[in-house]
Amino acid sequence: MPALFDFEKLAAQLYTAVLSDVLDSLGYPNQAMAPFVRPLDEGLTLFGRARTGLYMPTYSVSPDENPYEVEIALIDDLKPGDVPVLACDGPTTRIAPWGELLTTASRMRGAVGCVTDGLVRDVRHIRTAGFPVFHGGIGPLDSKGRGKMMNMDVPVRCAGAAVAPGDLIFGDVDGVIAIPAAVAEKAIEIALDKVESENRTRDELLQGALLKDVYDKYGVL
Repeated sequence: MPALFDFEKLAAQLYTAVLSDVLDSLGYPNQAMAPFVRPLDEGLTLFGRARTGLYMPTYSVSPDENPYEVEIALIDDLKPGDVPVLACDGPTTRIAPWGELLTTASRMRGAVGCVTDGLVRDVRHIRTAGFPVFHGGIGPLDSKGRGKMMNMDVPVRCAGAAVAPGDLIFGDVDGVIAIPAAVAEKAIEIALDKVESENRTRDELLQGALLKDVYDKYGVL
């Protein structure tokens, strides 16, 4: 697999529905995150490479402890095209691991968005920044004393989807897809072909063709 993809160009060409269909055809039917994960801004698309963080519940903080140590290490190590994927075991943990300051720090490192099945806060500031964030809910509670990132760059399950470091993450208004790195190049190639077929199908339907005839011709729906 190439070390780099043109994430910006591909984000404008692809969408989650076609990627989900392609992954189904490749034997990966469970790569869509649960539908409660939604974008803060439905007009933004996210595409980049996963950098994972695994959160666990905590119930206190020692006076000499930095509860953000691993979280800070992950953010400061982000590279252009990276997407922090924060696995919090869903929004019922009620922690908001993502907010304005992590957004600002990530943008300055070249990250292209964030995905978490936990909560987010500082929503107005994040929307103003135009940074794509997909979240399990919105709430004001800091993670301090409630949960913390225990490991970074490890395989996680975020909103039901398995995500490993280096997998590709695509998010749009329909949801979030995790593309395993092992099949990423092939999946993108097939997806681009499928998009072209769907565009031809749409054009012929707009010209009055019957759905059955167009489906028989292009095999997409």
